[in-house]
Amino acid sequence: MAQKRNFKDSIRRMFLLHAFVPIFLLFILFLIFTVVNARFMLIHQTKEAGRTIRLSLGEVYRSYHEEVNRMAGLPQVIEYADTRRGSPRVYEEFYNFNNRQQVKSIMHILNKNGEILASSANLSPESSENALKAIVFRMSRTGQPLLAESNHIRFSHDRYTVYTFAREIRKDGRILGYLTYQLYEEDFQKLIFVQNNEIAIVTDQHQTIIATTNNIVRGLLNKLTLEKKNGNIVINNGKYYGSETSIPQAQWRIYTLNAIQLMNYTYLSLVVFFAIASVLLLFLIQVLARTVSSRHTRAVDKLIYAVRQLQAGNMQSYVHIDSGDEFETLANQYNTMLSRLNELLARNEELSDLRRVAEVKHLQSQFHPHFIFNVLETLRYAIVVDNKLAQDIVLILSRLLRYSISTEGSTVMLKDDLNYVADYLKLQQMRFKERLSYTMNVNEEAIEALVPRLMLQVVIENSIKYGYRQKERLQLSVCGYVAGPDLTIEVKDDGGGMSEERLREVRGIILDPDNKSPHIGLNNLHRRLVLMYGERYGIRIDSVPGEGTAVLINIPFMRGGADV
Repeated sequence: MAQKRNFKDSIRRMFLLHAFVPIFLLFILFLIFTVVNARFMLIHQTKEAGRTIRLSLGEVYRSYHEEVNRMAGLPQVIEYADTRRGSPRVYEEFYNFNNRQQVKSIMHILNKNGEILASSANLSPESSENALKAIVFRMSRTGQPLLAESNHIRFSHDRYTVYTFAREIRKDGRILGYLTYQLYEEDFQKLIFVQNNEIAIVTDQHQTIIATTNNIVRGLLNKLTLEKKNGNIVINNGKYYGSETSIPQAQWRIYTLNAIQLMNYTYLSLVVFFAIASVLLLFLIQVLARTVSSRHTRAVDKLIYAVRQLQAGNMQSYVHIDSGDEFETLANQYNTMLSRLNELLARNEELSDLRRVAEVKHLQSQFHPHFIFNVLETLRYAIVVDNKLAQDIVLILSRLLRYSISTEGSTVMLKDDLNYVADYLKLQQMRFKERLSYTMNVNEEAIEALVPRLMLQVVIENSIKYGYRQKERLQLSVCGYVAGPDLTIEVKDDGGGMSEERLREVRGIILDPDNKSPHIGLNNLHRRLVLMYGERYGIRIDSVPGEGTAVLINIPFMRGGADV
């Protein structure tokens, strides 16, 4: 037989267990926090870099766009393009502007044929001259007075320009030549190098790269190629978070990317540190537990708490003590007593449920179609005079019988019961012809509700049975709607109605749980609804002599599903 632990050791072990759980939860919360915070910082830094670059480049575009228009309209520029005189003043204007810019440029003044008249570049290779001629050719062909486009042009000393602003120089309506500003690539790259961002890319509206801090994103023909996977950007098997912004007036798109792995490595070190600290803290708790266990008696507290919960009516107030001492024996005896008490309560509840189900089944068994004999008479007549009508009667009757004898659950969706009612009324119309008409108005929410099977049949039968006693023609209406937590269905006819005395008598029959009268239809329906849903639900009947009768059915609204 295993040796029992003393009470003090039990308390110490329980203290250790309950102290470890908060540490574990704190570790999980810290881990979640670091992951979420890492993601938040990554997103914030990437988007902030995009905003910074957008502001800088927006200012660059605005400055050059204004300057090329201003410069092309200066008298000294127009005079130089016309007479080739006054070049020092032209260069002075250019250098005053260019020295103030973060992105430097090369200025050219070209004639109508694209030949260079003046240039701030010391030496331009043949390829750059051809590129300038192509710009002039496109502007003259399309009639564009102003051009702003991305292009990659090599100049002397292996320096490249990546964007061009070009403007016509006019005098008296004549085109004298063209003024161009070509922006250096290296200055663009310096401007898009921002803190806390790994890769920055600037493209035009055609995804052509104007400038980038990393050439791994360059694709064929200098196009931007970014592969997206699961919401992230993948470059050379590395995952990046990307942010996109734009400068609408320039039609530039700005992409900023930051590596996800690098951020994760940074925060992983914090997680490792916290795990080591947790181990040290757990060791400290073990030392403290020895002191605390001598002053606490958790087992006694558990027993007292369980007894108080039982007194308050909580029948699941079991107590679990695995101390191996006298308190474990007491707890086991208490749990045995509570289990026996719950067994007795469960048996009583089961007996009560069985009696209720038996009564419901008995009430359900009394719902039989009373109109079959009349339908068969109509069918016998139709077989002789109208074969098509006879076929319709047989098909509708078969659907009614199949539905009424079905055992697939005691509740159905309201739309299924309404289909049954519609078939029933079609057969009655075949019998009464134009003397019977009906309407159904049930909203979409109500039509999906769960209702007892054949709930409306007895109400419809009564309306037809008693409605024709005083009138030759009968109009029926079925309305349904959801009001708060309840479903309300109203069946109304314009028959002869009932006197106040007869109405009181019928209401008494409906509400009598021990009804012995031969009129059991509405009484059975009411009892069925009360048994299933409670005393506040059931049916209510109203009638006005000479105007008709209305039956109101009220049950809880429960939405059906596809598996009902």
